[in-house]
Amino acid sequence: MKRRPLLAGNWKMHTTVEDACHLAAEVAKCSAGLSDRDVLLAPPYTVLTEVAHVLQKSEVLIASQSVCWEEEGAFTGEISPAMVLSAGGTAAIIGHSERRQIFHEDHEIINKRFLGALKFGLIPIFCIGETLEEREMGKTFEILEEQLREGLAGVDIKDMKKTVVAYEPVWAIGTGKTATKEQAQEVHKFIRTLLAKMFEKAIADSVRILYGGSVKPDNVDALMAQPDIDGALVGGAALDAESFCRIINFI
Repeated sequence: MKRRPLLAGNWKMHTTVEDACHLAAEVAKCSAGLSDRDVLLAPPYTVLTEVAHVLQKSEVLIASQSVCWEEEGAFTGEISPAMVLSAGGTAAIIGHSERRQIFHEDHEIINKRFLGALKFGLIPIFCIGETLEEREMGKTFEILEEQLREGLAGVDIKDMKKTVVAYEPVWAIGTGKTATKEQAQEVHKFIRTLLAKMFEKAIADSVRILYGGSVKPDNVDALMAQPDIDGALVGGAALDAESFCRIINFI
């Protein structure tokens, strides 16, 4: 089954308003006319509205880098689904390795974020991945299965149709190391097979699974040629317009 590729740029804690608007404009320009793939940007919360304004005449999608499960309330430092929607966003990254590793978000809170995003109509981009220690111990599949089963608890089949999964090996994020195309494909195939067991094969075949972990212009073509890799969640290279535009226009 052919799935529509999704190329997503996660800007993390980078860009001022001026920087963000300039970068968004460049991405809009280089993605214009691409009818066979989706492009998405996840800017910091402080520039969501401005980026949405720059992109309003383009097809580029906007996501928040995380999201709370409540519409409003006493949640200092959080952003609600309603805020994301009102700023022009349609998706939210959930369970990114930096949220798991640095801010110690556990399965329960990640699951709450996931279900909250769905409740308010946001597309969840659900991130999973193992550390270098876990990979070296041969626990990659065990860790990924736990993250998937716990993070997707309570999610029904119709909601999985809207979900994007992103595999990001923690050992390859911001390190310059990248999983080989064979390593990435092996894991993506495992994820799709597990999703078929958890839900049903038709759902698993339709879910887009992105690879994230030092995706660059010189490795994107090989990664995207793999049968179970449906796109990329790009960090550092997404902050450089020329590099991200090359990634968007993968062969």
